[in-house]
Amino acid sequence: MSFPAPDRTLAIEYARGERDAGPLFAEARRLRDERGRTVTYSRKVFIPITTLCRDKCTYCTFAKPPGAGGEFLTPDDVMAIAAAGQSHGCTEALLTLGDKPEDRWPQATEFLEAQGVATTIDYVVAMSDRIAASSTLFPHANPGIMDEAAVAALRSTNVSMGLMLENISPRLMEPGMPHFECPDKDPVRRVATIEAAGRCKVPFTSGVLVGIGETADELVDSLFALAELHRRWGNLQEVIVQNFRAKADTRMRRSVEPATEYFARIVALTRWIMGPEMNVQVPPNLTDDFGIYLEAGINDWGGVSPLTIDWVNPEAPWPHLDRLRAVTEAAGFELRPRLPVYPEFITDEWIDPALMPKVQDSIDSNGYAAIVDKVGAE
Repeated sequence: MSFPAPDRTLAIEYARGERDAGPLFAEARRLRDERGRTVTYSRKVFIPITTLCRDKCTYCTFAKPPGAGGEFLTPDDVMAIAAAGQSHGCTEALLTLGDKPEDRWPQATEFLEAQGVATTIDYVVAMSDRIAASSTLFPHANPGIMDEAAVAALRSTNVSMGLMLENISPRLMEPGMPHFECPDKDPVRRVATIEAAGRCKVPFTSGVLVGIGETADELVDSLFALAELHRRWGNLQEVIVQNFRAKADTRMRRSVEPATEYFARIVALTRWIMGPEMNVQVPPNLTDDFGIYLEAGINDWGGVSPLTIDWVNPEAPWPHLDRLRAVTEAAGFELRPRLPVYPEFITDEWIDPALMPKVQDSIDSNGYAAIVDKVGAE
């Protein structure tokens, strides 16, 4: 019997555990296997441009105030990390930062003025330019909320960009909820950023964060919202499904993390809703037995660094690349490195002409990263 087409009511029943998940997992694997038996990852270096932020998320340890770890990396710091990443065979420079810290912290404004730029986005543009021009790495910027002008300014040096939707529900911004006093977590603004990237023809990464207090309905609605955005703009190159991890020094430190079995069911729902063509990713460092997600229909492990920590989840080290390969191959898949842009988006439509020669020099005939395989060498 064929599995039904994506349906909100049925998806909510699966998310609530009201139906046997076996058929859903089987359908997720079938859809994924339409793509083949290749699972990818991006060999990256994590560059935290600034750990200052104007938001006050209740589960975040990345953002810090001035004097307690909140600061900008200098241009020399940025390029030193990029050089180290290049020496370790990385192809991605993941630029992560807090949202518009200059709107909250005078120290941010002072730093930006000293660098000769007006905004944090301007600084990200400048650092992207330097990385792209002076290294073999490809910047992949995650600078938070962006308008079309900001996306356009970054496009000439970033082969892709990203912003997690996290959840489509504005309820999570109410007092007592995790996104209270977080203007940049407004789902309306996040959707607008994804749409701006679509208008600018930028391959874009987004996704959902599972376990922060959302309902099954809200989670399912978030996945359908991402599917609709991709239907309209075609620019979602991957959807990340990320499980919440409680951190000791946050207000949500006692919150219950989603059980692996439940989370895997949400991963399978994501594959069903997004379809066979979408790249579906789960970070492998947030679950001990991460191989279970191969049974739920994923085809990508996301960025994995042989050098830098996960600055968003510093308590969760990356699996060594030889373990990642062993787990993937044991399940019957081939593990392949990719650039921060997926092969299907390496076209003149999606890549800036200034970047295309560098991209072409960095891929093999199938569009995967043509890097020296150093698995086991770290």
